[in-house]
Amino acid sequence: MRQNETSPAGETGAQGAVAPQQGAVRPLGGAAVRITGGLLADWQRRNREATIPHVIGQLHQAGNVTNLLRLLGEFSGPHRGRYPFGDTDLYKTLEGLAYELARDDDDGGGPAAAQIREFYELVVGLLARVQDADGYITSRYQDPASTAERWSDLTWGHEMYNCGHLAQAAVAAHRQLGDDRLLEITCRYADLIVRRYGEQGEDAVCGHPEAEMAFVELYRATGRKEYLRQAELLIDRRGRGTVRNRVFPPSYSQDHVPLRQMQAVTGHAVRMGYLAAGAADVWLETGEDALGVALRRLWDDMVTSKLYITGGLGSRHSDEAIGDGYEMPSERAYAETCAAIAIMQWAWRMFAATGEARHLDVFETILYNAYAAGLSADGRAFFYDNPLQRRPDHEQRSGAELDGGPLRRPWFGCPCCPPNVVRWMSQLGDYLAAERPASASQPGALLIAGYAGATIDTGRIAVTMTTRYPWDGDVAISVRSAPDAPYEIRLRVPGWAHGVRLDGEPAEADDGWLTVRREWHAGDEIRLTLPMPVRAHGSHPYLDATRGALAVARGPVIYCAEQQDCEVNLDDLVLTADLAAGATVAPGPAGLPDSPAIETAAAAAPPASGELYPELPEQGGPSESAGPSESAGPSESGRPGGAPARAVLVPYFLWGNREAGRMRVWFRRG
Repeated sequence: MRQNETSPAGETGAQGAVAPQQGAVRPLGGAAVRITGGLLADWQRRNREATIPHVIGQLHQAGNVTNLLRLLGEFSGPHRGRYPFGDTDLYKTLEGLAYELARDDDDGGGPAAAQIREFYELVVGLLARVQDADGYITSRYQDPASTAERWSDLTWGHEMYNCGHLAQAAVAAHRQLGDDRLLEITCRYADLIVRRYGEQGEDAVCGHPEAEMAFVELYRATGRKEYLRQAELLIDRRGRGTVRNRVFPPSYSQDHVPLRQMQAVTGHAVRMGYLAAGAADVWLETGEDALGVALRRLWDDMVTSKLYITGGLGSRHSDEAIGDGYEMPSERAYAETCAAIAIMQWAWRMFAATGEARHLDVFETILYNAYAAGLSADGRAFFYDNPLQRRPDHEQRSGAELDGGPLRRPWFGCPCCPPNVVRWMSQLGDYLAAERPASASQPGALLIAGYAGATIDTGRIAVTMTTRYPWDGDVAISVRSAPDAPYEIRLRVPGWAHGVRLDGEPAEADDGWLTVRREWHAGDEIRLTLPMPVRAHGSHPYLDATRGALAVARGPVIYCAEQQDCEVNLDDLVLTADLAAGATVAPGPAGLPDSPAIETAAAAAPPASGELYPELPEQGGPSESAGPSESAGPSESGRPGGAPARAVLVPYFLWGNREAGRMRVWFRRG
């Protein structure tokens, strides 16, 4: 292992994607955490058996591989791809494949193992061959037919962004496989960037933040402080209007004001998330107070006025932007899948820095909703944007496309989301647990950040977690081995959970954690019970798009209704805030994976008038033009007025897996 890399479990492969040596806690990952059962295990199996083979096929078909072969004279066709950052789709896929190859030793590899290994070796070998002598590697600008100079368009060329994704793949291969071939390639490219844009180089930044995270992780993997300094420089330099956007304002690239002075998250949602995550990495390693203050301020702005109930971020298609405070239309929510991943990256780093459970609550909401919705049930089709409502004529499309499809699509002109889904799904185990080292004032602690069937081994304590979460709130933690000294196991209590029980007794969380401290022995077990009633949620009164409406959740999962499960028009469906009293949890509809549905009493509002803007009735008497559309209020019984109906709700992340039709997360409230 290289300098500055100390594994919690003391062995290669035990570190995850984020491995800070500072901060409140040390994330566990890689071989230290293995998902063994439940929904997350199902997702990882689907990723390996369906999504990864599909993505590999699409990368071949789209020209990402032949673009490299062309540089070697082994392909005679043209360079393909609209964008100069197409190489990153290979890099993100490689990052996921490193995790899958590391698991081959555990499960024998499975049917996709040969394809995964073949593609990994092919691309790693090609990258080593096409890299220029000075370390440069971006196939668009290396192409002999290219008329553009390298480094001539930092705004859209994204060479630093490219290096960032390459670095994350390289660190994954290094940590999970002990394979340093990509790391050597990456360090040569990173060294070129340090020479050109480092302390003594050109004062400039990339148009798309991402390299900040990667340079910090390179520092953690190699111990070379110039990489940490480069990440600091990229953060310090942004915010002076040097990114030359031809269409969008400087805020699009978070270049309108320095991050430490930024008052609100703004601009392109993915770029904002990546920048904040990179800044959090620098904060973790340097402890700089000003960065910490800014990141907390920006986080609070986001969670109080910018995040959809699903955890999605971004309300504008035109510039893939976050939008203003409380600007969150349901049917035009952009909520890009990549933005969901970016905010989870930020959330995890904020947790590592502070140990605060509130960041994990946001992480979990995104994981089971905004992120999970981006992939089809069969693992072979993707959403780029993730609306919370679908009208019959809605088309899915990225911000730059002229047309779209009614539901998920197998690939995109800018296919950043599919390989991002691959890498994140492969490394889900990296985001389940952390450890707090022992100190003079307190013993060590294992922090269970997320719940899934899993094994966890810190090198000091080893446990097995058994649960059907997120469908069931019962969690059992069984100790396999433990230190001969007091040690803590800390269990996160999500913000939605009330009436929590520990070993059958009522328990009160302290800032989102239940702590059990004792001397543990093999065979010890603790049981956590998180009640999961059906919940109704409203929205802030400033959020005009959903004012007075109602959404439904159970556990961390947000639910929606699809037209094929309801006998009335979804636009006429009326629910009440006390829906939980009569709600039942039932098997999901045919055609969807096995998951609980929610059934509850509802009503069908009387048909609306044909007028788009009917005159409201005056006090004391009805208006002829108001029509019957205003008569859907609650009845004397407290149930909604209108004809009785039954609402069938399914997990939001499963919508769009059958025929196209209406979908709603927010409902009229009676």
